[in-house]
Amino acid sequence: MPVLLFLIDTSASMNQRTHLGTTYLDIAKGAVETFMKLRGRDPASRGDRYMLINFEDVPLGIKAGWKESHATFMTELRNLQAAGLTTIGQSLRTAFDLLNLNRLVSGIDNYGQGRNPFFLEPSIIVAITDGNKLTSSGGVQDELHLPLTTPLPGSELTKEPFRWDQRLFSLVLRIPGHATVEPEPLGGVPPDDSAITPMCEVTGGRSYSVFSQRMLNQCLESLLQKIQSGVVINFEKTGPDPPPGEDETLKPGPQSWHCCHKLIYVRPNPKTGVPIGHWPIPEGFWPDTNSPTLPPRSAHPHVRFSCLDSEPMVIDKVPFDKYELEASPLTQYILERKSPHTCWQVFVSNSAKYSDLGQPFGYLKASTALNCVNLFVMPYNYPVVLPLLDDLIRVHKFKPTIKWRQSFENYLKTMPLYYIGSLRKALRIMGAPNLLADNMEYGLSYSVVSYLKKLSQQTKIEYERLIASVAKKVVAEGGIKVRDRGGDISLAQRRDFTQLLASITGETAALPLELNSKEFSGFQLAPLNKSLKPQGFRNAYDIPRMHLLDQLSRMRRNLLSTTCLLRGQDTDQLHSVPIAQMGNYQDFLKALPQPLRDADPEQPKRLHTFGNPFKLDKKGMMIDEADEFVTGPQNKGKRPGSDSNMHGVGGGGPKRRRCMSPLLRPGRAYSPPVSPAASPFRPPLAGETLTHTSSVPLSVHLCADGDTEEENGLPREVELSEGSEDGGETGGVVEEQRPARYPSPGELKKVMNSESLEVNTELRTLITKEIRKPGRLTMFYFTVFCSVSVTMFYSLLFRFKKRVLIEQLENFLEDIHNRANNMNHLDGF
Repeated sequence: MPVLLFLIDTSASMNQRTHLGTTYLDIAKGAVETFMKLRGRDPASRGDRYMLINFEDVPLGIKAGWKESHATFMTELRNLQAAGLTTIGQSLRTAFDLLNLNRLVSGIDNYGQGRNPFFLEPSIIVAITDGNKLTSSGGVQDELHLPLTTPLPGSELTKEPFRWDQRLFSLVLRIPGHATVEPEPLGGVPPDDSAITPMCEVTGGRSYSVFSQRMLNQCLESLLQKIQSGVVINFEKTGPDPPPGEDETLKPGPQSWHCCHKLIYVRPNPKTGVPIGHWPIPEGFWPDTNSPTLPPRSAHPHVRFSCLDSEPMVIDKVPFDKYELEASPLTQYILERKSPHTCWQVFVSNSAKYSDLGQPFGYLKASTALNCVNLFVMPYNYPVVLPLLDDLIRVHKFKPTIKWRQSFENYLKTMPLYYIGSLRKALRIMGAPNLLADNMEYGLSYSVVSYLKKLSQQTKIEYERLIASVAKKVVAEGGIKVRDRGGDISLAQRRDFTQLLASITGETAALPLELNSKEFSGFQLAPLNKSLKPQGFRNAYDIPRMHLLDQLSRMRRNLLSTTCLLRGQDTDQLHSVPIAQMGNYQDFLKALPQPLRDADPEQPKRLHTFGNPFKLDKKGMMIDEADEFVTGPQNKGKRPGSDSNMHGVGGGGPKRRRCMSPLLRPGRAYSPPVSPAASPFRPPLAGETLTHTSSVPLSVHLCADGDTEEENGLPREVELSEGSEDGGETGGVVEEQRPARYPSPGELKKVMNSESLEVNTELRTLITKEIRKPGRLTMFYFTVFCSVSVTMFYSLLFRFKKRVLIEQLENFLEDIHNRANNMNHLDGF
């Protein structure tokens, strides 16, 4: 999982504009976005982790660290502003500490136990700067210096602030402010001569001097090729040079291939995606079990190679590691010799107990196709142990003799103890797991082991603290530093020197003491905090000069007002809330004091309806076609007393959807109260289907699918139930008895109007629900319309625009007119 850390220069000099019309900071932001888009095309980019750091102090300078998401990274990148000093040394130290924060916890460095190339976390730091002078609070610096002190625990175990799997690349922007006619340099992008270049070369990276947008894109393409899984190693020649070849001339003096600082590629396993290895690179010291401390190691191991040709050794069933070298003058020289069947042994100085050069732990060898050079890492002092293991397999058939055991024990005495674990695993793979005792030590003293465990715990605490501080984004309280521009003035040069001298001798009164500027050299003025709201009632300095009269008017109004309470702000400020915060009701509730305990906790609490005073329960809501809803609980369960066998034989037939209308429920009839007719003794009209008096309520069952269908086994029909004079039950509705006396015409008119309005309202609701239901309409609906006023009838006609309903309503109206004409004709006789 590669880590890509972008270090963006946010000094004030990044505000300078180029001939393209954009600032250096805008170009830096665009370069990061372009790099991420190009990297996203590679399928291997799924495991990438992006971090962002600028030139601010910790923790403000860490914009995106270990826990921040990709969205946070992009947001912080767009919000970067150029204001400050060019403190690139401190920012680089912050970047390295952030990358090294979790290494002691994971044990990836394996201090005192050898260097495992397959334990790595490849990281690339891309610094984008303008290459100007390095400025800090102490002045201008010519060279880049990283701070020696760091809060990272265990930093004293490594001499450098970086590690061997971390490389620094720098994009130095040199785009001019005006267009030039000079041609761009041909070939690759040249390195820059700024102060960051040596630091890039030390880590195994390089710098790029960017003069145009085209060169910037070229640099980004080059950086994409640098994202490789590997570690950096210093290769240095030891001993004499090899004899020259037939067409080769020996050059005097040091050559470029004598010392190389390059990468070895650590390829991940294609099945697991994680690198797999067996043997470490030895430490630069002999381990001592009695030593209370560990000597510090260099970030990059110094591997020496001998130019004496040797025969490569590989034995079946004995594992080895193979790493490809990055292209360098060393690889070029080895390939030009065209000797794929010989190798050069490699050593680590002071790794052996009785030898300064140490014993060989591997060799350099050109591939058979002569297209690359590989580093083979073998067991320590492999020329001795490999023949022993070969005899164990082929000669002794895994049954070692006493002589073989003695030779093997002599080899173990010359091998560093931290090779015990790797050797035991190799013997287990070979099929001889019992050659090494289980109680053999690993070369570290008890004090060193305890110290490493303590460092691991401290690093974990520091990791959590830094992660929490980055997430909080605590704003550091900066200030305006006060400079002493007076300088040091001698007492003899003061104008009041005579009076001062007289005050010292006691002739005159003592002069008042003056302020000593040296005592307040670090004095700072607090800047204006824009996040705090001005408090015009508590601090007069918060009132702008142009608003003084307005503030006096507010204070006078608040003082004379009896309803306003002074809480540090007036009524205008109390209700002045930004639009974006008007709906933030949850924060308002959190700021309220804790309410008292309810007097009756068993009583259900009332839900607040903030934002919508007409909020209703959507669970009990039915939406019709006209966007009207009817509230109430929708009982979806089975009706009591119903049986599944009622729907058919065996219950195999499909169940009908339950009707929600009270008019369609069996056993319950609607009986609206009807006012008495104007002529009680008028005989019924011919063809009328409904006749009733005030004491005879009307019970009507409506059906949308015909008068012969059933619902839940009960027939739907029209019922006319007569009630008794003593107010008996009729259809489940108790009819109230009228008073004995006859009302006056005015009272009778009011009663009729009120009862008619009530009946029409209820019928309107019920008919609305029944008409919305699927199915054809029958003439039974229109029997109910007889008790509805004309205005209500026409409103229903024009409200529900259904073709079938309109046709039947028109037929019904025509029938009414025909009957009225017949009655008029009979009255004429």
